[in-house]
Amino acid sequence: MAQRTPRNAKSQTAGRRDPEATRELILKSARELMSRDGAEGLSVAEVARHAGVNRGTAYHHFQTREQLIDAATRWVSETLHDAVLDNIILASHRAAEAVNVEAVIGQLAEFAMRNPELGRVWLYELLNSRQPANDKFWRTYRTMMERFAESDEAQPGIDVDVHSIVMLAGTFLWPVWVRAHARTAKERQEMTERFTREIVRLTLHGTLRPEKFAALAARVSQPEEQRPALS
Repeated sequence: MAQRTPRNAKSQTAGRRDPEATRELILKSARELMSRDGAEGLSVAEVARHAGVNRGTAYHHFQTREQLIDAATRWVSETLHDAVLDNIILASHRAAEAVNVEAVIGQLAEFAMRNPELGRVWLYELLNSRQPANDKFWRTYRTMMERFAESDEAQPGIDVDVHSIVMLAGTFLWPVWVRAHARTAKERQEMTERFTREIVRLTLHGTLRPEKFAALAARVSQPEEQRPALS
């Protein structure tokens, strides 16, 4: 009678050959579980089962759940940094063009909607950190906001820390409301666009000098039914 191959044998064999691939598999499983259930009930043993690796292998890479949470939230920070800051803001600077404020806010909102639990875990860890500058996204985002506040495009007197935290908190808490009130993907997308438009409006009349962003001001002033869909 042929011996049956264990379901997770392939993962374990791959792990022995490629420890980095196994570590990424464990981290991916941790992110999936945190996205589904939050961080409260996360354990290394549960993540090992979900990843299809034995507990000893998982503990070799992550001795505690805190290490798993830290690594998972670091992924959020790096993903946000690459998607929002590198692709939009830094590209605008290289092209000597104005930053597309609407695109930045929209990208943040889209990410938060796709990763509601994981995003909130990241935000909590950031707010609770005594060294927030160690977070890649926060470090660049705050520096960007500080430079903006000192420019002639900004209203005077902006408190950079307060403004940054309010923006991020709103972005990562809005999906809680959406989950309670939207039932379809279309409804969720519409509510993401609603959030983006309102934050753009508040930003335009709170931190930006409207005369420096004439096209954006004209679009926001249009009746809602006449505004173009966000890209």
